[in-house]
Amino acid sequence: MFPEMTRGARAKLGQSMGRHMGRTLFELYHDAEFQTQHQKFRISGPGLEALKTAHAAGKGAIIVSGHFGQWEAIRAALKMHDMESGAIIRTHKNPHYARRIRAGIEAGGTPILSTGRAGTMALVRHLRSGGIISILLDEKYPEGVRLPFLGVDALTSLSAAQLALKYDVPMIPAYGIRIEDGDAVQVIFEAPIARTDSVTMTRAFNDSLSARILANPDQWYWLLRRWEGA
Repeated sequence: MFPEMTRGARAKLGQSMGRHMGRTLFELYHDAEFQTQHQKFRISGPGLEALKTAHAAGKGAIIVSGHFGQWEAIRAALKMHDMESGAIIRTHKNPHYARRIRAGIEAGGTPILSTGRAGTMALVRHLRSGGIISILLDEKYPEGVRLPFLGVDALTSLSAAQLALKYDVPMIPAYGIRIEDGDAVQVIFEAPIARTDSVTMTRAFNDSLSARILANPDQWYWLLRRWEGA
């Protein structure tokens, strides 16, 4: 990626990414406090009204984002508008880290569901009951399909789009972008992805996230090994 970038620029990008991700981890550990810092959040985008409409109608919704910026600010913004979103997490092998992270994420909204069959069944119940769920959709998914991500094919899960289609709920890209030297977060809810088919919808999300990363490359977690084995 960025073949024209000099070695020095790459090192600077890595250092900046490390600072952003370190701050994000600290905020996740202390998410209960972070969620109350309303003065930090600048909220905009047509997707917010779509979420309000769905919520008022008792309809569920799927928010899709990535390990980019401060993604927990998205759920904080929802709380500011009297909505709450659960989240999907992947259980970490380190039990201490897993416990701390889960406790932090629970402060941002419930339910917190793990990947796997039981988590999927609980997610379906949540959506069908009118709940909102947030999914970080930028990790490698070995059983996925190869779709362009930042211009390079990457194994990608179609699950979010499949659920959106099956249960007739909107799929809305949203991002928490650090601004003002990271002291504030621009929370942007993009318009819902058009209902077509799961591949086209997922590709639209990949394109959306890719554009956000290219605009702020130091705010994405490049260590995800997104293209490994793709």
